[in-house]
Amino acid sequence: MSEQEIDTYSFRENDTREVEKFVGIEAFATHKLSRIGGEYKKNFKDFVVREIDNNGKIISIKEDYKTHPFSEELKDRYTTFNLIKINKDTFEAIRHISKILKIPYNLINYSGLKDKHSISAQKISIKGDYIENLRNLKLKDIFIRNIHPTKKPVKLGSHWGNNFTILIRNIEYQKNLKSKIVEYTNFLNTFGFPNYFGLQRFGSFRPNSHIVGRSLLERDFKKAFEDFVSTTYSTESAESKKVRAEFRKTRNLEKAYMSFPKSLQYERNMIHHLIEHPDDYEGSINILPSDLKTLLISSFQSYLFNKMLSVRIQKGFSLFKPIKGDAISILDSYNANITQVKYIYGGLYDNYLNKALKLNRAVIIIPIIGKYTNLDDFPLMKSLFEEIAEQEKFDKNIFSSKMINEQEFKGSIRAMTVKPTTLKFLKLESDDLNPGKEKIKLEFSLQRGSYATMLIRELIK
Repeated sequence: MSEQEIDTYSFRENDTREVEKFVGIEAFATHKLSRIGGEYKKNFKDFVVREIDNNGKIISIKEDYKTHPFSEELKDRYTTFNLIKINKDTFEAIRHISKILKIPYNLINYSGLKDKHSISAQKISIKGDYIENLRNLKLKDIFIRNIHPTKKPVKLGSHWGNNFTILIRNIEYQKNLKSKIVEYTNFLNTFGFPNYFGLQRFGSFRPNSHIVGRSLLERDFKKAFEDFVSTTYSTESAESKKVRAEFRKTRNLEKAYMSFPKSLQYERNMIHHLIEHPDDYEGSINILPSDLKTLLISSFQSYLFNKMLSVRIQKGFSLFKPIKGDAISILDSYNANITQVKYIYGGLYDNYLNKALKLNRAVIIIPIIGKYTNLDDFPLMKSLFEEIAEQEKFDKNIFSSKMINEQEFKGSIRAMTVKPTTLKFLKLESDDLNPGKEKIKLEFSLQRGSYATMLIRELIK
């Protein structure tokens, strides 16, 4: 079987820019600055991410202290700790912990997901007293620090953001490279960059979670199954492409179940369901964990956000200045978070809004479209969304799907651009892994929900 037969989607030379375009990421803030180049995440040690709590404290990787034991008198109900993980995603680490502690996965709470290919530190809590169990826990590349009882759990989105220390390697020697890096850091600190949802939101090797999510919303379970199980991408591993393509060709469920590697456990479970329940594609999809199905649908929301942002820029509108019909949110005075206080640009308040934007007290926002989003509150984005829906042939009311219950996917808002908190250029030196090349070290913080990879892509282009 040729490579052409294997790949359903083939990206030219697996170019990252082409893959990004597939998920709606198309523009740069720094298009007028010449690229620095290089590569990142070739080594998990080169990407360190640490959660920042709402008081501005950055979680330490090494800090480990002991506190009082679980106390009914103090109304302790949760065991909270710092999770340090190496080259593992958050879901994977939590599954390991739940398995070794023999507790349900849903008893474990986290505030946010961290990059897999990294060293990361984040807050986790478990309902109940697991202090001693966690102290004795031994798992490969997972470390538990600062175990203590709390009255309340860690909640999704309860941290302020994340601090990053990143190495960009394999940079070609360039005259005045240091001054170019300083130029980039000054620009990004002053203006920021497009607040895209990054590739990891969609799948770095199989960038199709938004496609599966759309099929779920449309209740086309057979298509969702095919996209999840048999569709292949030139960016995924050779073994993965081979077994998927063979199944696509033969449609032999029993053979596919035996040939799919155990690393593709979700796919194996879905195939096994169809063996026992022929043509029950809805049942096969429902084999997937609920948090994964939620992630798939929210990926489609993220894709729409990316597309609206890219189309806005393609129409020649400034990234940093509002135009008539833009929605602008006033930021709170405590943590500079987006509030529900918003105005439409192009009216009586424009002078006030321009001053608020200049003082970093307001941001241009784009809706993350959901069940209760009123697009009339976003006049410019409404027109862009309708244009995208027509081009891609999906129902404008797609989020009224029966797949969504009353409490899910209500819709929200997100800043169109984001500024790092004190992007610092720390070091430029020879790259020890790539002779004759150079590497740079950067540190910066971002509010939760924004992607460090989207800042890095501005430099490497």
